[in-house]
Amino acid sequence: MSTVRLALAQVNPIVGDIDGNTNLIVSSIAHAKDEGADIVAIPELAITGYPPEDLLLKHDFIQANERALYKIATQTHGITAIVGFVESHENHLYNAAALIADGEVKVVYRKHHLPNYGVFDERRYFVEGAGIVLGKMGDLLFGITICEDLWSDAGPHAACAASGASLIININASPYHMGKSRDRHDLVARRALEHRVAFAYVNTVGGQDELVFDGASFISDASGIVVARAGQFTEELLIHDWEVTPRTGPSTSTHAATEGLMIVDLPKPNQSRREIQPRIASELDEEPEVYAALVLGVRDYLRKNGFEQALVGLSGGIDSALTACIAVDAIGPGNVLGVSNPSEYTSNRSLSGAEQLAKNLGIELLTIPIADTFDLVLKLLDPLLQGDEPGITEQNLQARIRGLLWMAISNKTGRMVLSTGNKSEMSVGYATLYGDMAGGLAVLKDVPKTLVYRLSRWRNLARAIIPPDIIDRPPSAELAPDQLDTDSLPPYDILDPILEAYVEDDISIDEISARGFDLHTVTRVAGMVDRAEYKRRQAPPGIKVTDRAFGRDRRLPITNRFRP
Repeated sequence: MSTVRLALAQVNPIVGDIDGNTNLIVSSIAHAKDEGADIVAIPELAITGYPPEDLLLKHDFIQANERALYKIATQTHGITAIVGFVESHENHLYNAAALIADGEVKVVYRKHHLPNYGVFDERRYFVEGAGIVLGKMGDLLFGITICEDLWSDAGPHAACAASGASLIININASPYHMGKSRDRHDLVARRALEHRVAFAYVNTVGGQDELVFDGASFISDASGIVVARAGQFTEELLIHDWEVTPRTGPSTSTHAATEGLMIVDLPKPNQSRREIQPRIASELDEEPEVYAALVLGVRDYLRKNGFEQALVGLSGGIDSALTACIAVDAIGPGNVLGVSNPSEYTSNRSLSGAEQLAKNLGIELLTIPIADTFDLVLKLLDPLLQGDEPGITEQNLQARIRGLLWMAISNKTGRMVLSTGNKSEMSVGYATLYGDMAGGLAVLKDVPKTLVYRLSRWRNLARAIIPPDIIDRPPSAELAPDQLDTDSLPPYDILDPILEAYVEDDISIDEISARGFDLHTVTRVAGMVDRAEYKRRQAPPGIKVTDRAFGRDRRLPITNRFRP
């Protein structure tokens, strides 16, 4: 029985950085060679980064990507590489994988199934491919597929197995959300058992705008058991020795094509190399997994957009506390500035909480009171406000003064403002445009309030960073006397399940009420969600961690008279 050494290159490309991505890929190929690998698999669209979106409409971008592929090919003497790129052919674009060996592109596989749901929009750019590609390396016959090909029951995996492949290498740019890694494992196990074929699943890693790619590349045997797995949220070259069990298949010859089947003879595997230890990285539990996704999302959003430092408005509340923790873990305490803007309604508990948090994190805290500025603005608006009781206008003014100051500091120092609102608040519009919504990235935009509490308690397990009083006290915006969130909203342990059903699952009001929630409450919450669409459209991007995030996932018209 022969052995083939597989290398799965879990890399972190940057969209549009074709030169940088090319160097990253070439470095991965060299690393795989040094490890004695016979095959190295590089993720989907690694040359361009994923998703390249309307960069795909630029002809020079496509040409640069194809030139890069042939530069990469020159580095494949002594190894076989599978590399994701964009192929232009007869005025069509294909999401493609190049099979490269001996310094040349041997054949190109084109993705069959183009996702067009959730965060995906591939049919806007690409044409579906056809046919299957098999590589023959000694006794090993392996197929190539790309991401969504695996999720479709009608995908080419069945044809690969029927043609004699004992292994299918699937290259991916699969974004993270909670539970996604388990979904992938379950899917691959089902496909493996259906077709009695093993799978090598390589995924990209890193943050790209709202998306985070978690890596978690793995290899499954033909019974669906994971035999190798890379870590989550980190770059890694996963090396595994695959013992080849040949299957009955068609006769093979280099570049033989029969009814859409292309079989390519490849250099035989190297049987002389040092031994390696199998690696099966442990999987993270939900709280550390989500936290790691947020940290990576923040780090890459800042790094890839040229920012080294960040600013967080510290209110003394739990949302800003968790955001500050994530920022520090992403870029270090010396690169994070906390700004406290107390008003006449800010409690001493909030002030001391913000100060203690900054001390625990080791970050600088800048305190700029806003009471005098607020009074001045009220005087300027007195002809309009005269005779009215203070209300939402006065509350929003305080939030907007804070936003004004944060953005001024950002302009002067080059720090990106990280806004702190959570998904529960963004859902119902419990946020102020041009105030607490100001910033370049909304870190918790897809994190419900109840999950904010869970993440905060988890972060405190190793060391009590967030003061207990911040976690335990009732949440308040502190924009009016004795204000609590529950003055305007249902308790979060009631609100969040309603929001999950209405926003993420598109369940009707009556169906949600039938689950045991008060009909009036459900109707009120749904109305708040619908009316707040114009706010969310103007919010900064936020890191996706749930199955359905605002923005890419959920696209509703602002002008909309449908009421469920």
